[in-house]
Amino acid sequence: MKITDIKIRRVNPSAKMKAIISVTFDDAIVIHDIKIIDNQGSLFLAMPSQRLKNGEFRDIAHPINSEAREKLERAIFQEYHNFLAKMQVEEFKEPEVPAAGLDS
Repeated sequence: MKITDIKIRRVNPSAKMKAIISVTFDDAIVIHDIKIIDNQGSLFLAMPSQRLKNGEFRDIAHPINSEAREKLERAIFQEYHNFLAKMQVEEFKEPEVPAAGLDS
């Protein structure tokens, strides 16, 4: 399966949960609510899960092998880092000033 889209739905770089992601495969299947978590400076993915009656959590969707996990992590972390870099650039952009004499 090919990853065809990654949407960063929520970002909070200063929190332990850094972002919530949706990933689309083959323009046909989407997995929502993949979380990027910071564990003492190391990022990892938390797959969408549900709480069982006994209080434990069970993944609803997850990669089946390490190769698939690595591919998913690489793509998501690259998109996340690109998003953060873009946020920093936009933060430091000078505001556009309207041309003199033009009504806004």
